[in-house]
Amino acid sequence: EDGEDNEDDDDDDDEEESDDDNDDDDEEEKRALKPPSQSGPHVYTVLSDFKGEQEGDLSVQVKGQVLRIIRMTTDGWWLAQDSKGNRGVVPKTYLKVHNLGRSHSNWGTVRKALTELDATDVLSAMGAIPSGFRPSTLNKLLVEEGVAYRGSHYVQPELSQSQLSFSDLFLDPDTGRVRARQVRTCVCFTLWSCRMIPTPGVGVQVLSRHVRLCAFDGTQVLSNIHTVRATYNSKSPKTWSFSPKMTGILPALLDGDCFLRCNSASPNLGILFELGVTFIRNSTGERGDLSCGWAFLKLTDDAGNPLPNRTYELPVNGGTPYEKDVTVEASVTRASGVFQQILQARRQPKLLVKIKSANSRIRAQLSLLPNSLLHNLSCVHLLALHRQLLADALLMDRPTMQNADLICNPVLSTFPKLLDQPDLLDALRVSKENLPFLKQEFVKVYMSSVYFLLHSPSLPCHRWADPPSEEQRARVIYSTLDALKHTQHTTGQSGGPQVFVDPMYQHLAFDVSELTFELLCVVR
Repeated sequence: EDGEDNEDDDDDDDEEESDDDNDDDDEEEKRALKPPSQSGPHVYTVLSDFKGEQEGDLSVQVKGQVLRIIRMTTDGWWLAQDSKGNRGVVPKTYLKVHNLGRSHSNWGTVRKALTELDATDVLSAMGAIPSGFRPSTLNKLLVEEGVAYRGSHYVQPELSQSQLSFSDLFLDPDTGRVRARQVRTCVCFTLWSCRMIPTPGVGVQVLSRHVRLCAFDGTQVLSNIHTVRATYNSKSPKTWSFSPKMTGILPALLDGDCFLRCNSASPNLGILFELGVTFIRNSTGERGDLSCGWAFLKLTDDAGNPLPNRTYELPVNGGTPYEKDVTVEASVTRASGVFQQILQARRQPKLLVKIKSANSRIRAQLSLLPNSLLHNLSCVHLLALHRQLLADALLMDRPTMQNADLICNPVLSTFPKLLDQPDLLDALRVSKENLPFLKQEFVKVYMSSVYFLLHSPSLPCHRWADPPSEEQRARVIYSTLDALKHTQHTTGQSGGPQVFVDPMYQHLAFDVSELTFELLCVVR
C-alpha cells in the first residue's frame, strides 16, 4: 500500500526510480516482518517487563521473551520486533544476548554442517580425503554460534535465577577474597599423542593440526570449546604430539595440560575430542576445516565413580559424534583371525589421554573459577586473578546489587578477549612471570602490555591458522614486550599508562565504551 501511494504522488518521470525504491522498501519490510530467528546474530532475551510510556515504544510483559533487534542506537533505545511482528523501541538495559540453544541438542548445527556443500565435500567426492573425514562439527559451532561456545563467554559471571545476584561468584566477607566453590566434576588431564591418524591426502596444504575439546554428554556441548594445536613431524606423518619441549614458556595453543570444571549432573558426562585439520586447497585457494575423527572419554565408570588417574587409549571414530560405527578409513575392516586382529588393532587410530591429580595450589585456584570452563592449566593463576578482580568490581565496589551502571575497568572489559587470542594470553604470562600475585601490580602490567597491544596499529587481527598473520603478530608482540621491558629497566617502573603518551609508540584511537565493563551485555 505504501508503494502504491508513493507511485500516485510521484511524477511520471520519476516512476521507474520510485518502483526501484519501493521494491527495496518491500524487501526491507519483508525482512523486518520475519519472526525472531533463534540463531540470528541480533537476537536478545527480555530480562524484565517493560511497559511502553509513549507512542513508538514496544511493551514486553513476558520475562524471557525473545526479540529480534532491527537497529541498535547509541542512545540505548533499540528498535526491536517480537514474535507477533510488533515493532517498537526498547531500552537495551532490559535485554541480554539470547542463549543460543545451549539447553538443546547441537544436532541442528551438525545437520547443517553435513548438508552444506563446501571444500570438504568436494575433496571427499574426488577421493582426496579418507571416507571417515567430515566437516568439523565443533568448528561449525565456534563460527556460527558467535561467542556462545568460546572461553571469552564462559569466564563472564553468571546470574542466578532471580537475576539479582550471581550463581558462580561470591565474596568471603572476612577475607575479601573470592569464595571457593566445588563443582560436580573437576578433572585435570594431559593430551599425550595421537597415533595412526590418516593424512588429508593430495591437493591440500595443511595449515594446522589440532584437537578441539569440550564437555559433552552425547547430545550437547556443556562447556566452551578449547583448542590445542598438535606438533607435526614429517618423519612420522600419522603421529601427532603435544606440549613440545622449548625454551621459555610453552605457548598456550600448544599446551596439552588442561582442566575441566563442569557442574552438569548428566551420568554420561565426558570429554569430547575432535581431531581436526585446517587446510587450503592448492587449486582454488579455498580454506576448510576437516574433522579427522573423534574420541570420547566418559569421566565416570558404570557405578558412577570418577575414573582413576592413569593413561587412557581412546579409539578414534570416523564421522561426527552423532554418527555411529563409522571408521576413519574405509580400508579398516573387521578381521577374522587373531593375528589379523592384532595387526588391525595396531593400525586403529588412537588418542592417548592421561588423567592426573593437581597439587593443592592448583586445586585452590581451580575452585575460584566459573562452574563450567575448559582451559590450560598454565593459565589458571591468571583466570583466578581475573575472578578476584570481577568480585571486587561487582560485589564490593558497586553501591547495590541492583546497580547496572557502566563500570570503568579496562581490564575487565578486555581480559576475556585473551582467551580467544592465545598469543596475547602468552604475552601477559611473559609480562607477569616475575611479578608477585598482587592485583595492583597485575593491573599496571596488564595496561602497559596486553591492553597496549590490543590497540597497537601494527598488530594484525587474530585469524585462526593463518601463518603469515601469526608470524606478524608474534614479531609485533615480542618486539613490543622487549621495548617495554627495556623501558621498565630504564625507569625502574613495572608498567603504567604512561606508555600511551610516549611519542615512541603509536596506538589506535578508542572511545570510552572500550574502557568500560557493561554487566548487562556480558553476563550469562
